[in-house]
Amino acid sequence: MLYHLIFLLGTILGAKEIFAFTSCYMHGRIAQYYYCNLTEVPLVPNDTIIFWLSFNKIRQVNASSFPLLVQLHTLEIGTQFVFPVIIGKAAFRNLPNLQTLDLGDNKILHLDPDAFVGLSHLQTLRLYYNQLEESILEKDYLRDLLSLEYLDLSGNQIKSLRPHRLFYRLKYLQIIDLKNNFISTLCEGDLDSFQGKPFLLFILNSNQLYQRITMDWAKCGNPLKNIVPGTLDLGGNGWTVDIMQHFCTAVNGTPIEFLKFTHHIMGRGFGFNNLRDPDKDTFAGLARSGLRLLDISHGFIFSLNPCVFQSLGDLELLNLHHNKINQIQKQAFIGLGNLKFLNLSHNLLGELYNDPFEGLHSVLQIDLQQNHIGQIAGNPFRNLRGLQLVDLRDNAIKTLPSFPAMNILRLSDNRLISLGNQNISATYLDLERNRLTNLGDLYFLLQAPDVQFIFLRQNRLSLCDKSINIIENNQLVYLDLGENMLKLVWDRSLCLDVFWALSKLQVLHLNNNYLTTLPQDIFHGLTSLNRLNLASNQLSHLPPGVFPESLKTLNMSENQLLSPAPEVFMTLSVLDITHNRFFCDCTLTTLTMWLNQTNVTLAGSENDTYCLLPPVFTKVPLSSVALHGCNEDELQKPLQFSLFIFTSVTLIMFLTAIVIFNHFRGTCFVWYKTIAGALMKDHKHAISTSACKYDAYLCYSNRDFEWVQNSLLKHLDSQYSEKNRFTLCFEERDFLPGEDHIINIRDAIWNSRKTICIVTRQFLKDGWCVEAFNFAQSRYFSDLKDVLIMVVVGSLSQYQLMKYKPIRVFVQRSQYMQWPEDHQDVDWFLHNISHQILKEKKVNKKFNVLEMQTISTIS
Repeated sequence: MLYHLIFLLGTILGAKEIFAFTSCYMHGRIAQYYYCNLTEVPLVPNDTIIFWLSFNKIRQVNASSFPLLVQLHTLEIGTQFVFPVIIGKAAFRNLPNLQTLDLGDNKILHLDPDAFVGLSHLQTLRLYYNQLEESILEKDYLRDLLSLEYLDLSGNQIKSLRPHRLFYRLKYLQIIDLKNNFISTLCEGDLDSFQGKPFLLFILNSNQLYQRITMDWAKCGNPLKNIVPGTLDLGGNGWTVDIMQHFCTAVNGTPIEFLKFTHHIMGRGFGFNNLRDPDKDTFAGLARSGLRLLDISHGFIFSLNPCVFQSLGDLELLNLHHNKINQIQKQAFIGLGNLKFLNLSHNLLGELYNDPFEGLHSVLQIDLQQNHIGQIAGNPFRNLRGLQLVDLRDNAIKTLPSFPAMNILRLSDNRLISLGNQNISATYLDLERNRLTNLGDLYFLLQAPDVQFIFLRQNRLSLCDKSINIIENNQLVYLDLGENMLKLVWDRSLCLDVFWALSKLQVLHLNNNYLTTLPQDIFHGLTSLNRLNLASNQLSHLPPGVFPESLKTLNMSENQLLSPAPEVFMTLSVLDITHNRFFCDCTLTTLTMWLNQTNVTLAGSENDTYCLLPPVFTKVPLSSVALHGCNEDELQKPLQFSLFIFTSVTLIMFLTAIVIFNHFRGTCFVWYKTIAGALMKDHKHAISTSACKYDAYLCYSNRDFEWVQNSLLKHLDSQYSEKNRFTLCFEERDFLPGEDHIINIRDAIWNSRKTICIVTRQFLKDGWCVEAFNFAQSRYFSDLKDVLIMVVVGSLSQYQLMKYKPIRVFVQRSQYMQWPEDHQDVDWFLHNISHQILKEKKVNKKFNVLEMQTISTIS
């Protein structure tokens, strides 16, 4: 079929030259010569293993056509555009190890009786659609194919089936395909050469078998005598009930594992009565065949009569799809105690009453999709205790019936308006494309503790009337609420707690719900949420902290985002913000900077994330937008001209003073300290040492010690200089050798009045430093004092700091200090940090409870 499609495509496009250019090549040890207009076999390297020569004009193959190719195992030479194609004597003698030979679809193929001489290793031979006649089987063409496993003779002109006695020697033959021939009869003795062979697959599909002549079945006997066909395909022969019954009787006792009778004409259909439906005698002849799989699909069976399958006690799969079944009579499935899979899809069932599946004690799956079932009454599934799957998709069910506990229940594409009070217990529940309007039904569905997957896409959820709450111990991990109208629910402040008890939910779909805003704390409780789909809504703003910290994948495509804050996306690994309505002005600067620096994987191409306004930037990708002047005075609102004139003189006067002060501010600060010291020398504050051993613990990365010593210790620590007033604690001097490092850190923090964390790039990479920061912050809640001083050194951005949870919590609560870049500001900074060490700042006891929980979680 692949070859036919390639040829058809080439014909439609008129592109044979293209095929010739692209399909004629050697790739490694594979030679491909499709559509190359070859008239004879080309030369290829002697180590070639695969040789494709289909779709050419090679008219003849003989003993000299191929060089010696000892390693070749696959040869295709089918679908030549000339006919007849002649295969001469010993044509493949130079291919001694050939395993697969494809000569199919050559329209007319002439074979020399010795064409296949020497192919003792051949396993697969394809001779389909070559107008071959029955002589290919009745003569000894295949005598040397001792390893043959698969023989394809479909689509030829074979009229009878009496194989040559040489087939006794083909011990490995497992698959014979004879579909689409003209074999009209098959009686006992015709297949004697196949006796004793355990065929995996014997295909006699579409031969009009037993149709064109009047059969004497008593004289014909058993056509499968002493043959063991694993799978016997007799479909497409258009059998009536009478032919089916006669054949089953004739093969009585023959072991068959899988029997296919597809495309039959059994049954009276819908609207005519000239043919009859199968009855209890139709398959009676198969009682001793050990049949496990039966396919009688694509027919006209209208009614499943009582006891119709009672003789098939070993049956495990019954396929009845694409018939015209409208009635299931009482006890229709009696005798099928071992049946596990029942397919009744694509029929005309309109209702299920009483006990239509009586006798199916072991059934696992029932497929009833695409019928016309509108009424289900009497609890038809009540006795099916082992049932794992019921497929009722694409029916007309309005009221939910009762089901036993199972794994999968499919009810999509029905007409359900409400779930009523039925107790549903299923792991996988599909209710897509119904007419449900009440979001309160979800609360009801989640009363079942085992449900893990719920699909409610494309319903009409627009109101919420709940009578119960969702149970806390539910196991839901996947919830699809896409393509509903949840905006109408949440705009009225209804069911805002719908997700609060879903602590195990990992995937949530809320796309296409007309959402313009997200209610506050709507995702509260989703502590395991990993993937969230909010695509195709109308969201223009995302409040900070709206998403759970566990979220890794977010789809915000096709919304109306104008200028979202990048802090909202901090925890993500994958983000889709394509096809939004970005307004590319200076307010979008932080987002564009973040997009260029972040490690988050951005879905879609750069051209899908573009500006909509202003018009000058329409459809320009965000990565290409240059926003100039966003850090200058253009960001401020322009002053009126009269106010500018009035203030200009004043600004010039102050500007001169500021320039002078800025240039000599270090000297000014020294004068200030000298004067202040002289005035207040009798009023210096004494440092209280009654409570703590140290004034401050200095926490920093070991790699920063030299800088810390020169910049801080020499100017603050009393042991470095007598004029310094503080007793500081730091690792290199004060930690006890041999003591556990974490204990040293803890003792240093609790024995010091303050903890000073010198946050540098090395600090953020040092796990001990981050842990010490966390310990110091926990003391904030223990002593109810602000005991932590954070000093940032170097060019660390806000985004880099916010990646670390302890630091993020501190920054949201307090201000940190930045080491000055200008050397003349160092004295002022040291004075300020000295003041912070001495300062006692109490903490309000009514601090945010959520903040305390966050710190506790980090600790």
